[in-house]
Amino acid sequence: MKIVIIAGARPNFVKVAPLFQEIRRHPQIVPVLIHTGQHYDAPMSDQFFSDLEIQPPDINLGVGSGSHGMQTAEVMQRLEPVLGSVNPELVLVVGDVNSTLASALTAVKLGIPVAHVEAGLRSFDRTMPEEINRLVTDAISDVLFLTEESAANNLLHEGIDREKLHLVGNVMIDALQRFKPRWERSSIFRRLGLDGRSPYAVVTLHRPSNVDDPDTLQNILTALQELSNHLPILFPVHPRVKPQLLRYGHVAWMEPWEDKWCLPQGVVCLEPLGYLDCIALMSRARLVLTDSGGIQEETTVLGVPCLTFRENTERPVTITHGTNRLIGADPGRIVREALWTLEHPPHPSGPPPFWDGRAAERIIGILLERLPPGSPQAMATTKSFAHHS
Repeated sequence: MKIVIIAGARPNFVKVAPLFQEIRRHPQIVPVLIHTGQHYDAPMSDQFFSDLEIQPPDINLGVGSGSHGMQTAEVMQRLEPVLGSVNPELVLVVGDVNSTLASALTAVKLGIPVAHVEAGLRSFDRTMPEEINRLVTDAISDVLFLTEESAANNLLHEGIDREKLHLVGNVMIDALQRFKPRWERSSIFRRLGLDGRSPYAVVTLHRPSNVDDPDTLQNILTALQELSNHLPILFPVHPRVKPQLLRYGHVAWMEPWEDKWCLPQGVVCLEPLGYLDCIALMSRARLVLTDSGGIQEETTVLGVPCLTFRENTERPVTITHGTNRLIGADPGRIVREALWTLEHPPHPSGPPPFWDGRAAERIIGILLERLPPGSPQAMATTKSFAHHS
């Protein structure tokens, strides 16, 4: 059974890593990894592949950056002849980036069944490009793998056949647990002069709604500067955000430092970090501030307080079961919520259902049930069920 797995952005790599680990246990599956090149900076991509023990991509489409329409069209144009040549029984897509939507559309038009990992998540905010990607990808996919119960409710409300739905857990958490021995041994603490006792916060930013508008970005940075009077803030800067910081002159750029035994007060901007270093830093932070969906999930399992620079989230389980709160981008609110959280850290109630490190195992098991070798039609005819344990 030949399965094409498509990733295009760094969070996608985290999601496909546990799937490849599980596929290795099933020699009857032949995986073909296609990297669309949506995130194309070689050092960071190479670091993620190394950290996550992912094989080099079989094919790299080299799409690069661009507008949403251009990026989606380029993936479709470059992927179509590749799928025609590989002729897989299934195309598996993950997440909600442009590559996810484009790959699903291309496969469906070629008559190839599509499985979507992390389906059904909804922010109900259609100004978010990812929301459109989620809606369309789910509508055209043949099998939908869900991370939380709210996703099933969303899809059923949208008229999706219940038999397509499978609550399997979260492959992001599979990766978090599998690589725990490695991120616990990360040298990032020594490299940044962290002694394991001094408190600090971690910030990540990348969403256009927060970083492309200079006023919104200024509001967030103003809040961070004030908050940094109370504890140092480490800010690994996303590649698309660094030009914004430099263009608007909001912060002075600071390179990582070596052999220091105390962390300087202030907002410390760092080059992008690999997966292991980033998880390690978050695991010991007093507070994480972010606009990332994946980090909302990871902090839920790490038990680290998380404040999200958004008014909505497509991952409500991180609020009901986790440590996450939505705080928007108002500077006064950011500071108040952060200081209150430092004084009153939340008490995690345990991981959400099925977030037990076995999501990839369930996913591959379902695909083997539904898609015997040489029988793609089975995707449409084999009875499925909504929950696997």
